[in-house]
Amino acid sequence: MVALNKEEIEEIIEKLRNGEIKQYEVTKEEFMEFREVLIKQKDKEQIRGEAKKGGVVVYTHVNE
Repeated sequence: MVALNKEEIEEIIEKLRNGEIKQYEVTKEEFMEFREVLIKQKDKEQIRGEAKKGGVVVYTHVNE
């Protein structure tokens, strides 16, 4: 599996923000890279991750 790069992760986060995608599933192999980009976002509190079985995290954007 090819790991996501920073630009791809930022694109995914932007799609979550604007509603293009409702959720994004991150594997345990991708988690650290995804998290590293996510914590630098100004609206990181609105992007929620829910842990699933097998180390998968499903991220959604919550408008508050």
